[in-house]
Amino acid sequence: MKLKELNSDERPRERLIEKGAASLSNAELVAILLRTGTGRMNVVDVARELLKSGENKLTAIMTMPPEKMCEIDGIGRSKAVTIAAAFELGRRCTLETAVEHKDSITNPKAVYRIMIPELRGLDHEECWGLFLNRANYIINRERFSSGGLDSTVIDTKTIARKALEKKATSMILVHNHPSGNPTPGTSDIRETRRLKTALETLGISLTDHVIVSEDSFYSFADEQVTRCGRKSDSNEQDKF
Repeated sequence: MKLKELNSDERPRERLIEKGAASLSNAELVAILLRTGTGRMNVVDVARELLKSGENKLTAIMTMPPEKMCEIDGIGRSKAVTIAAAFELGRRCTLETAVEHKDSITNPKAVYRIMIPELRGLDHEECWGLFLNRANYIINRERFSSGGLDSTVIDTKTIARKALEKKATSMILVHNHPSGNPTPGTSDIRETRRLKTALETLGISLTDHVIVSEDSFYSFADEQVTRCGRKSDSNEQDKF
C-alpha cells in the first residue's frame, strides 16, 4: 500500500506539511522514506517492522547495514540505501554542530555532547583526542585508533607528538565503551596514567579522559559516571 492510499488523516507526508516533522512518529518519518508498502502491509507498518528489528532504537537503524534492512518484507536495496543515506545526513548534521562548538570546554558533559555524534552506535572502540589552547577552546580533534569490541590502542607517542604539532597546551582523551558501561577498566586507568605522565614532560596537561557510552559517560577528572537525560545530571561540574 502506498502513502497516497492511506486515509487522509493517516498520510504522514501530508501531516508533515501541515503540522511539521516533529508531529510525526519515528515510523511515520521512516514511511516517508520508504514511500510504498506491500500487498499485505501498508508503508507505515513496514516502517514499524524495520524499527522493531532494531529494538525500536533509531541508533540501531542508523548503524544497520542495508543488506540487513533488506531482510524486512517490503524493503529492497533501493529503499535500504535511501534510509541509510537519510541517517548519514542526520549524523553529519549533528557532527557539524559539534565541530562548530565555540565555547570553551569546562566540563565533561560538554565533551560528551561534542563526541557522542561520532561515537554513538559503534560496535567497536575508538580513541580520540581533543586538543585545547590556553582558553580551553578546541583547536583540533583527531581519531587515533579504531579497535575491537572491548579494547582500542592508546598510542602515547603518537598522541604526544600530535599535541606538540598542534601547539596544544592541554588535551582531553576520549574513547567509547560499546558495552554501554563507561566505567574504566584496569587497562584504561593504566594507559591514562602513562599518557598523563608523558604529556607532563612536554608541558602539556591531560585535562581529562572521558569514556563515552550510549547514554552515559565517565570522567577521570570527576571520578564518576554521569547518566545523561536525568535530573541528577543537570548540575554540570564547574571545571575539570
